[in-house]
Amino acid sequence: MNFFRSNLLSPHSSSSSSSTEEEILIWKILITHDPDGRRLDSELLLHITEDIMFYANQSEELVADQRQVADQRHVAMGNNTISNLEVVGSDELLGNTINKISHEITSKCSGEEDINKRVMILFDLLGKYTWDAKLAIVLSAFALSYGEFWLIMQLNPTNPLAALLAMLKQFPTVLFSSLKLRFKALNLLVNAMVDVAKCVIKFEGLPFEDIKPDNDDVERTKSQIYLATYWVIRSTLVCSCQTKDLVAIKQEQVYSNSTATAVWELSSLLHGMTIIYNRTRSQFDTCHHQIGTKVHHKLLNLFKETHIDNQEVFRILFALKDDLPFKDCSSQAKIGISELKDKVVILLISKAELLPLEQILLLLQQTYDHSLHKKLEGSYAILWVPVSSSNTWTEAEEENFNFLSSIFPWYSIRRLRLLSSAFIKYIKEEWSFKGEPIMVVLDSRGIVTNMNAFDMVFIWGARAFPFSTEREKELWEQQHWTMQLVAGEFDPLLTLWVEQGRNIFFYGGDNLDWIRELNSKIKEITSEGVQLEIVYVGTRNPNEQLRDIISCFNKEKLSGYLSLTKVYFFWTRLDSMKRSKLRFNQNMADTDSILKEVEKLLSNDYNGKNWVLVGKGSTTEITSIEGRKFKECLDRFSKWREDVGKFGFVEALRSFLDPLAYVGSCPQPSVVPYEEGLLEGDVYCKHCKRPKEKFVVYKCDGM
Repeated sequence: MNFFRSNLLSPHSSSSSSSTEEEILIWKILITHDPDGRRLDSELLLHITEDIMFYANQSEELVADQRQVADQRHVAMGNNTISNLEVVGSDELLGNTINKISHEITSKCSGEEDINKRVMILFDLLGKYTWDAKLAIVLSAFALSYGEFWLIMQLNPTNPLAALLAMLKQFPTVLFSSLKLRFKALNLLVNAMVDVAKCVIKFEGLPFEDIKPDNDDVERTKSQIYLATYWVIRSTLVCSCQTKDLVAIKQEQVYSNSTATAVWELSSLLHGMTIIYNRTRSQFDTCHHQIGTKVHHKLLNLFKETHIDNQEVFRILFALKDDLPFKDCSSQAKIGISELKDKVVILLISKAELLPLEQILLLLQQTYDHSLHKKLEGSYAILWVPVSSSNTWTEAEEENFNFLSSIFPWYSIRRLRLLSSAFIKYIKEEWSFKGEPIMVVLDSRGIVTNMNAFDMVFIWGARAFPFSTEREKELWEQQHWTMQLVAGEFDPLLTLWVEQGRNIFFYGGDNLDWIRELNSKIKEITSEGVQLEIVYVGTRNPNEQLRDIISCFNKEKLSGYLSLTKVYFFWTRLDSMKRSKLRFNQNMADTDSILKEVEKLLSNDYNGKNWVLVGKGSTTEITSIEGRKFKECLDRFSKWREDVGKFGFVEALRSFLDPLAYVGSCPQPSVVPYEEGLLEGDVYCKHCKRPKEKFVVYKCDGM
C-alpha cells in the first residue's frame, strides 16, 4: 500500500509549488481546531508512550530468548503513571478519549477510505485539544494497540492465556528475525514521530502571554507545527495499518515484494519525518532563544523592581510553563504560586540528590520539628528547586527526585524540566550556585533578603525567622557565648537542662584511655553532691573509631553521649557559627569572643586534642579547657571544692584555673538591694568572686 499516491504534498516536498498546497492544508486543519481550555500533561503522556515503545522495541530478543527487560525506565518514572493523568477542564476521562482514537486508528486501513480524510476525522475528534495534546493522545492511542500486540506475543511462549489470545487474534507464527528490517523501519519512524511531538510540546510550553518573541518567527513556527501535527497523525495511521498487516502475514509473504514495499514506505515516511523534525526544531530554537534572552533580561531586573506581593516574582520564576508548578511533597497535591502568597519563601536549591542524609535530618529538626514551627506555620515555606548538573536529567537524577519529593514535608517543583533555561542560568550566575546546596530567601514581596540562609537555619532554626541577613546580624548582636548557643535545640534533654540552669559538661576527643580516666574522676566529684550533666560529643568526622568508642559507653556504663547523628548536628552547627561569624565580622575576627571560642573547639578537634566545655544553663558562665589540663584540675578538686558552694561549679573552676583574674579592683562593682534571707551568710560578687561588704542605707521619705 503506497500512502503517497494521494494528490497531497509529501512531507519532504520543498518545491515552491507546494506552498499553495500547504496553505490549503493548514486552512483545513485550522477549521477543526477549536480549543476550549482543557489541559493535559502531554509530556507525561508522551513519556508513558515512549516507555511502551521501548519495551516493544525489545520484543524480538524477548520472544527469542524469553528474557525480561530491566525495569529501570519504569522505576525512573516514579509516580508518573497513567493514574496521575487527567484532562483538566473536560468531563470525558482521558482513557475513554484514547480508546476512541485507538479504535478510529485501527478500524480502517488504506483502500477502504482515503487516508487524508481519516486524518481530518482525527483532527475533528481532537478539535478541543491543544496541538501538543493532539499528538500525545494520537501516539498513545497507537501505542495502546501496538503494545497490546507485543505484550501477547512476548507472553505467548510461556503464558497459556496469551497463547489462546494470540490464537483467537490469529497473530503470526513466523520467525520475527525474518521481519527484522520491517520492525526496525517501523520503530525508527515511531521514534521520529515522538521527537517531533516533543518539539511541539516544548513550543506549546513557551510563555507567549508574558514574553513576546518576533511575531514572524512565531507564525512560521506555528505553520510548521500544523504541518508536523498532520504528518505525525498520518504516519500513525500508516504504522497502525502496517501492524495490522503483520498480524495477518503468512510465511510465504515474508520475502515477497509486499514486504519490501512496506519497508520502503516506512523508510520514505521516516525520511520525511526527519525533515519535518529538523524544520520544526529549527523554528522552535529560534523562538526559544528569543524568549530565553528576554526572560533573562527580565530576571535581571525582576528583583530590582518593587512588588506589592511575591506573586509576580514566582510567576516569572516558575509559572511561565505551568499554572500548577509545585507539589506538596507530603500529599503530592498540585499547587500554584498563590499558595506562597504573603509568605517568606526559602528556595532550597540543590542537585537532585538534595543533601547528605544528616543535613536533611538537621534541616528538618531545625524547621518542621522545631518548637516554634506551629507558631510560625503559614508564615514561611521551604520550596525545593533541584537543578541538574548537566543540560539533561539522567535516570538516576529522576529516581532521586521522585523518591525525595515524596517523603519530606516541604514543597517542591512538580516536574524536573519545569525550570526555564534562563532561570537556571540566573541561579548559577547571579546566585552563585556551583553545585553545593544554597537556601535563597525571598520575603513576602518577593525581595531576596538572604543569598544563603543555611548557616542561620542550622544555628537557630525557626528562631531565625524571617531568615534575612538583617535578622542574622540582629541575632549575633543579641547573642553571648553560652551553653544555650552551643547546645542548640536539636536534643530535647539538652534543651531542658539549659532551661533549668544546670551545669552542663561537654567533652570530645578520641582517646579512650583519657575518656575512662575522666569519667572515673567525674564520678568521684558527683558522688560528693556536685551537680553535673555530662555528655560526650565525639569528633567532627565520625568514623569507625568513634563508633567503637561510643559502643564502649554502654558496655562500661560511662557518661551520657550523643548519637552519631546528633554528633554530626553538634559539629555542623559549630561550622555554621564560624562561617556566619566570618561573614559579618571578617575585619574584627581577632576581637570577636564567640568566634574565638568556636575556633578553639574546632581547632582542638582538628588537632586531635581532648577538650572540655563546661557551662551553666543560658548564663555566660562557660569555659573551655584542654583535656589534660582539666584532668589536672579534677585531681586537685579538694583545693577548690569549697568555692563550688560559694560561686557554683563553673565559676569555681574558672577561679582555680586563673586566680589572677580576680585580683585587684572589681571590674563591675555593684550594690545588691536587701532581700529576705540575705542576713544569713555571705554574698559574693559574681564578677570578682569576693564577699560583698554590708552597708546600711537610709532613704528620705520625701524622695
